[in-house]
Amino acid sequence: MTTKKNSPILERDQFLLGSFASNCSGGMSVTKVPDRWDASWESNLTLAKMLDEAGIDFMLPIARWIGYGGETNFHGHVLETMTWAAGLLANTQNLTVFSTIHTVANLPVVVAKQIATLDAISKGRAGLNIVAGWNKPEYEALGLSLPEDHISRYGYAQEWFDVIKKLWSHDGTFDWEGEYFKLKAVHSDPKPQVNVPILNAAGSSEGREFAVRNANFLFTPAIDLERSKAETAKLREQARAAGRDVGILTIALVSCAPTEKEAQDHYNYFYENSDWEAVDNLVNLQFPHAQSFPHDLLKLIRDRMASGHGAYPLIGTPEQVAQGFVDLAEAGFSGTTIAFLDWNKEFPYFRDNVLPILEDKGLRKPFVRQ
Repeated sequence: MTTKKNSPILERDQFLLGSFASNCSGGMSVTKVPDRWDASWESNLTLAKMLDEAGIDFMLPIARWIGYGGETNFHGHVLETMTWAAGLLANTQNLTVFSTIHTVANLPVVVAKQIATLDAISKGRAGLNIVAGWNKPEYEALGLSLPEDHISRYGYAQEWFDVIKKLWSHDGTFDWEGEYFKLKAVHSDPKPQVNVPILNAAGSSEGREFAVRNANFLFTPAIDLERSKAETAKLREQARAAGRDVGILTIALVSCAPTEKEAQDHYNYFYENSDWEAVDNLVNLQFPHAQSFPHDLLKLIRDRMASGHGAYPLIGTPEQVAQGFVDLAEAGFSGTTIAFLDWNKEFPYFRDNVLPILEDKGLRKPFVRQ
């Protein structure tokens, strides 16, 4: 077989920027304000085209099947990620669009074919975000069981992804006799024309071992940047020991305005109207079943969950927000997602006033359309 070239996002030598959760109602802010993100298809398509024209690197969705309750039922309205990605990739030229896929709920042979189809639609701009599972009520809603231990979750995820990798690389049919999958005379055609970028969010030791073995990007929150410096250094060393170079991404919330007061007032507007019942449902659900957030910072994390689903806040003038990205880069992050209360209303100001500063600081390069 010929060696595949890399997906465009794997070749970009800059601090990466992307969106996260625009396919979910409320986006990243668990708020009751009426102008919160609506997650309609029309809104997502408008956003994708803006991001594409501005040179933003990727869009990353959340796969959800039930909401978090509260007055707003945060993330109750969700566009399914594989079909969402197909529509966006067909309407953009440069943007990488990830599909977020839960391993237990999606057969690997089917996913291999779906991602290969997205690759064909987009000429190599499809990505795969692998989720080994943590949302127990959601698994129960789907009639599935969530293993309590991370070893079982990631053991299944590893074999699941091993099947996909072989389907993408092996010519002809093959049998598979594993612990979780028994496949006869299986094959996948077409295959992706590029090395598909793989993303994984992991907090447990088993999850991070999976990520450094398999992913191009490991996704982890930045709660405290001093902690993050030690964490990212450890993760990079762990990846090097596995013979791999893994980028580390985080999540950020942006409230940007001409003055610091305007930016803070905007942030306070949606934070002070948080749907606290939904926030507590989200926090109480994540902590028993996921290890993505440090448990000793519960109050800070609860506030961060309300305003930005755990995102690192970047609040202030364009210069202050740009410095926040510099701080994230200096903490060892390769890039971050950016969220707004309403992407489509707020991104144009960010595009026109923050992106040029990031280029001046050497964090981003001037965008050249393909």
